[in-house]
Amino acid sequence: MLSTRFTELVGCDVPIQQAPMGMIAPPRLALAVARAGGVGTVSAPIGVDADDLAAQLDRWVDPEAGVLGVNFITEQVDPAAVAVAAARVRVIDFFWSAPHPKLVDAAHEGGALVNWQVGSLPDAVLAVEAGADLVTVQGREAGGHVRGDTPLLPLLTSVLRAVDVPVLAAGAIAEPRALAAVLAAGASGARIGTRFVAAAESGAHPEYVLAVLAAGPESTEISDGFANCPMCATLPRVRVLRSAVAAVDSFGGDVVGTVIAGDGEEPLPPRSGMPPHKQVRGHVHAMALYAGSGVEHVSAVRPAADVVREFADGAEALLRAW
Repeated sequence: MLSTRFTELVGCDVPIQQAPMGMIAPPRLALAVARAGGVGTVSAPIGVDADDLAAQLDRWVDPEAGVLGVNFITEQVDPAAVAVAAARVRVIDFFWSAPHPKLVDAAHEGGALVNWQVGSLPDAVLAVEAGADLVTVQGREAGGHVRGDTPLLPLLTSVLRAVDVPVLAAGAIAEPRALAAVLAAGASGARIGTRFVAAAESGAHPEYVLAVLAAGPESTEISDGFANCPMCATLPRVRVLRSAVAAVDSFGGDVVGTVIAGDGEEPLPPRSGMPPHKQVRGHVHAMALYAGSGVEHVSAVRPAADVVREFADGAEALLRAW
């Protein structure tokens, strides 16, 4: 059993948080991860108000499922929305904004713990000073939006020396050996995204999943090629498959695809930061195919519960052997 400060604090069985990935990580994925013993996380829509978020969460949150979390990104966060989410899930998660005590207080008042993902040592210290119960350090190897520019292990080491809360590691943790490595280095758990893109419960478009499965070593890069998104307005840096960068660079049209919205479809311009989910149609290969630098270890579509068990059993066996 992989018991850590993180599992003891949040009440999960496995030291894994499934990364929030917008519509790539729908409620069914979060619930599957939570039921398997990890922490399942969904993304709150940017700028969502409290009433709308409460209605959304009430439709799917299952208090018996295990440990669930809701992630908020950017500065457009309503403390009232944080409070209603905190009354319904165990963990409130923040990213892509400077740590702020007002948001931490709103989560605590609602009864939840706070996890703040950071990309630098100063932001980790600020998060703890703001009252965060745990922090996630994101190395530059991570897929999607990359906050900092430091590799994971040096960043993890510096943060562990500076703060006294549980610390999760994020970035290229796509197989059990990587989880064992960060636990051995002192992390209390890991935040995993890319591996769950290819989970059976993922919301990723099938062509996106196939591209992830086909990727080999050195197949990702940090790029500003998909800078049409709210998060990119402040820092246009995302790690994506190199094939997607090449495809969008050579794409000549004004519309790369469409996304189903309500009763119709809306056009997607080239270089949109929206990763292709199952409601997207068009030139998927030229869209934002986010993936971490450990993507070569993702080789099959499997149920999320099997992924969680594989990580837990494999990491535990390695740690015992070491």
